[in-house]
Amino acid sequence: MASASEKSHIEATPGTCGGKPRVAGTRIRVQDVVFWTEEGRSPDEIVGSFPHLTLADVYAALAYYHDNRSLIDQQIRDDDEVASQLKTEARAGFLARSRGGAG
Repeated sequence: MASASEKSHIEATPGTCGGKPRVAGTRIRVQDVVFWTEEGRSPDEIVGSFPHLTLADVYAALAYYHDNRSLIDQQIRDDDEVASQLKTEARAGFLARSRGGAG
């Protein structure tokens, strides 16, 4: 049972960040913290870039990721698929407009 002094570091709210888990009180998703660490950024560097975060927030996001790896990895794949689809549609629309067609 959590004591009154414990902070909940991770939350997921429908309608905020697509309902994806994020650092509580922010729009920084767990998957964002994962990306930054995979790029080689240390937790200290992440906090330096986002001073409203604490080291505890960053480590909580990483712990959440490792506890829920398959879920977060699937969300990342889903986001990548949507981004790829949007790029394809945008490219097709641009080509149609540049050729004088209706886009």
